[in-house]
Amino acid sequence: MRIAVLGAGAIGAYAGAALHRGGADVHLVARNEHLKAMRENGVRVLSPRGDFTAHPHATDDPSEIGPVDIVFLGLKAQYYADCGPLLRPLLGPDTAVVAAQNGVPWWYFHGVEGPLAGHRIESVDPGGAVSRVIPVERAVGCVVYAATEIAGPGVIRHIEGTRFSIGEPDRSDSARCRDLQAAMEAGGLKCPVERDLREDIWVKLMGNIVFNPLSALTRSTMAQICRNRSTRDLARTMMNETLEVAARVGVRPSVSIDRRLAGAERTGDHRTSTLHDLERGRTMELDVILSAVVELADLTGAPVPTLRAVDAVAGLLNQRIAAAS
Repeated sequence: MRIAVLGAGAIGAYAGAALHRGGADVHLVARNEHLKAMRENGVRVLSPRGDFTAHPHATDDPSEIGPVDIVFLGLKAQYYADCGPLLRPLLGPDTAVVAAQNGVPWWYFHGVEGPLAGHRIESVDPGGAVSRVIPVERAVGCVVYAATEIAGPGVIRHIEGTRFSIGEPDRSDSARCRDLQAAMEAGGLKCPVERDLREDIWVKLMGNIVFNPLSALTRSTMAQICRNRSTRDLARTMMNETLEVAARVGVRPSVSIDRRLAGAERTGDHRTSTLHDLERGRTMELDVILSAVVELADLTGAPVPTLRAVDAVAGLLNQRIAAAS
């Protein structure tokens, strides 16, 4: 199986290194010092499960790779609409695009029945810009439960978790999902194929919608937010509002708020990817995590005053970052 990782950052390089170790023909697309280090020394993974180094092909030019079976999209969701020039050389007639994104994906209402069938979420897919670059027919959903960070150029620190849940937007049991599952498991990762990935999306979103914006607004780690009574109460309120929106679009996650908070606290002083982006002067991945849920609340009539307030404040911060960059 030929796999290209477009956006070989913390998650992308970790997944690519594991896939390469498992025998897949892996090609990493990255840039700058990170690319240089991976070319010269491979991808070095530091993990409590055991350190290892993999040496997949790495480049900044996807045309060197050509069409592949699967593109593992490691970019943040805010860059999807502009990734066409990088993505197109990798696409053959049957290439699948596995979007390892946080939040609500652009394909969310594809392949569902009811009044929202085919509905486009504007904050996720503004004007259809993402759908034009990545047609929903190519999309395979992916919810990442692994926590990683770039410890240095070419060096990935794996903190915890190896689960990458995948699934077809239309709930079908496809050969491309089963093939990817086998490749991921050969590399030592967990990769369940879910009949409907939407519950996983909301379980992950329960944490992201709280800790990603709050970590940026308070410059705090996940454990610090959980251990402070006021921010823990705020987190609980935000999760309750999120579950109300999920219920109104037909999903009732089986994970309780208490369990979700306990899991986040156990992660320890982990700095979210949103906080890392803020510290580096990059725009934050908040539209798909927070604004999309507020949009769905407006669509379904769910009251979300706390989410709406946090979205307004975090959105202003994001605008300031964008203006300065």
